[in-house]
Amino acid sequence: MGFVMANTLERKQQISINDPQLEISEESPAFTEDFESKLADAQTQLEMLHSQRKNLERQKLALEDLNNRKQEFMNGQLDLTEKLSSAITTIERELFETKQEMEDLEQTKSAFATHLRKIETLNPEAWPKDNLNTELQSALLTLDKAEDEYEQAVSYFTGSKRSGVFGGSSSPSRGARVGSDFQSTLLNGLAFNLPVILLGSLALIIYFLK
Repeated sequence: MGFVMANTLERKQQISINDPQLEISEESPAFTEDFESKLADAQTQLEMLHSQRKNLERQKLALEDLNNRKQEFMNGQLDLTEKLSSAITTIERELFETKQEMEDLEQTKSAFATHLRKIETLNPEAWPKDNLNTELQSALLTLDKAEDEYEQAVSYFTGSKRSGVFGGSSSPSRGARVGSDFQSTLLNGLAFNLPVILLGSLALIIYFLK
C-alpha cells in the first residue's frame, strides 16, 4: 500500500514537472508563426525601401536630365537671341544706308536729268553770228556745271555699293583738263592768249561750216 502511494506520488510529480514542457510545446508553433510573420513583414519593408530607393534614383536622373535640357535650351536661347538681335541691328543699318543712298541717287538722277535737258537744248548751229561769243561762253559754262556735278557725284558714291552705276572710274574732268592745259601754256607764255585763240578758232569753224 505504501509502495503504491509512493509510486502514485512520483507519477504526479512527473506529470507536474512535465506540464510546463507541454505548455511550451503547445506555444512553440504560434511563436514560430509570429516570427515568420514579422520576418516576412521586414522583408516586405526592405523590398519597399529598395523599390523606393530605385524610384528616387530614377527621379534624380530624370531631374538631372531635365536640368541639362533646360540649360541647353537657355544656352541656345541666349545664343540665338544674340544672333537675331545682331542681325536685326545690321539689317536696320543696311536699310537706313540703302534708303539714304536711294534718296541720294534720286537727287543725283534729278540733277543729271536737269543738266541733260539743258545740254540737249544747246544748238550751236542756231546761234546768231553776232552773238556767237556770248552763246559759246554760256554753253561752256553749262557743260562745266554739269561735269562738275557729275564728278562730285562719282566722288561721293566711290567706295559705296552704288559706285557701279557710274560705269567705274571717271575720266579726268573737263575743268581738270583745262587746268592742266592752262599750266602747260603758262609755261610756254601762251596762258593769256589761249582762250581768245580757242574761241576765235571755234567761231571761225562754226562760221565756215554754215
